[in-house]
Order: sequence, then structure tokens, then C-alpha cells
Amino acid sequence: MDRDFWNSTVSWGAIAAGSVLACAVSLLLAALGAGGGLALVSPWYGDSASATTIGWAAGVGLVCMAIIASALGGYITGRLRHPWTEVHEDERYFRDSAHGLVTWAFATLLTAGVLTGAGTHLLAGASAGSLPAAGAGAAQAASRQGSPNDIYVDRMLRSSNPGNQSGNQADSRGELTRILAPLGRRGGQVSPDDRAYAVQLVAARTGLSQDEAQRRVDQTIAQAKEAADKARKAAMAAALWSAVALLAGALAGAFAAIEGGRLRNLRWYEPSTVTVTQRTI
Repeated sequence: MDRDFWNSTVSWGAIAAGSVLACAVSLLLAALGAGGGLALVSPWYGDSASATTIGWAAGVGLVCMAIIASALGGYITGRLRHPWTEVHEDERYFRDSAHGLVTWAFATLLTAGVLTGAGTHLLAGASAGSLPAAGAGAAQAASRQGSPNDIYVDRMLRSSNPGNQSGNQADSRGELTRILAPLGRRGGQVSPDDRAYAVQLVAARTGLSQDEAQRRVDQTIAQAKEAADKARKAAMAAALWSAVALLAGALAGAFAAIEGGRLRNLRWYEPSTVTVTQRTI
């Protein structure tokens, strides 16, 4: 049993050690990256870097973080794996690269689990801390959460004169929010009836003329569309950068494990034996 274990193809102990190291380095670099990112942001207008600069810096930093963490984890795995002295060099090359990929995969899942668990714990703690202080206010906020069918209920209950409707400012804000909700989806549009009703509601609540209310509603809808499009592009860029970082981490882990395995079998740390031959005269 012991001989089969030590001659096993997969060195799980080395993979676990490399994965834990890669996870720890990822968290360390993430903390450093968060500090560097905050240094680029300023609450004063004009002092912060542009959104494009921040996006590229965050993407490049994510890729570098993945390469460094995966390379360290893969190298440790290669140095700690079984020697495989009787295995052909090409087979050792494949095994080392596979060990690096497994280390990267294990570290990625471990890091995701740690971050998810930490985020869930913080949210749970914040919720638990806010409930006693908020009391019934939290329950009322939860009860006010809307559903996709609210807009249809609003359409059925609309009056021909929004200014004569019973209700307060909060009701009007909620109704306008639901009218603008489709703009958050790609290709979402505000229907002509909803747009006309929004103009009437704004005119009734603000005292603006019909034309002024129309311009305000059109401008707001255009701004909401632009903001939604920017958010979509930002999410797309984040997904692409994450994919590039994962791919770069996988390659870095595999190549680092190959280098570590090469040094593991090279026995460079052992002193070489020098044979001296004396000539007899």
C-alpha cells in the first residue's frame, strides 16, 4: 500500500500545498490591488483617473495577480511532487503540466469559496446588526420590494388625470421607477403609453408645462439608456478580463510546475562527485 502510494501518478499532497499557497497569495495581492485601486479614485471632481484608465489598470492587475499566484503554486507543486525517477522525460513533462493545471483549478475553486464565504458572512453580519436597529423599518422595506408584474398593475389603476390621484410623492417615484425599469435590460424600451403617462405624472407633480415635462422625460430616458449601456459594457469587460486572467493563470501554473519538476529531478542541490585518477609512474 505504501509503495503504491508513493509511486502514484498524482501527488495530491503537493497539489494541496501549491493550491493553498496560490490561494493565500491571491488574497494578499487582492488586498494590495484594492489599496492601489482606491489610490486612483478621489471624491474630488477631476482628481480621479478616468474610467478607462481604472478599467485597464484593474484588468491588467487581475491578470498579473493570477499569473503570480498560479506560478508560485505550480512551482511549489512541481518541487514537492514525487521524484518519478524511473519515468521517461516526456511523461514527466506531461505529469508536471497536469499537476500545474490541477493546482490552478483547485486554487481557483478554493479562492472563490473563500471570497464567497467571506462576502456571505459580512452580509449576514450586516443584516443581523441592522435588524435590531431598524426594527419594523426593515420589514417594511422588504415588503416594498417590487415584482415584474407591478408595471401591469400600475397600468390598470392609472387615472386620466394623474394630478387628481390619491397618493404621495413616494408612490409617484415608485411608479416612475417601474416605468423606467425596462431600460436596464438590453434592448428594453419604454412603451409610448408609459412615456405619455410619465409626462403627465411629471407635469402634475412638478408644475411644469406639457412640453417641458416631455423634454425632461425624454432627457431622463436617454440618460438612463446611456447608463445602462455603460453598465453592460463594464460587465462585459470585467467578464473578458476574468477569462483572460483565468487562462493566464492556468498557463502560468502549468509552466511553473514543469520548471519545478525539472529542478526536482535534477538534484542540483547535491554536491557532484569528482573522480580523480592518479597516474602511476
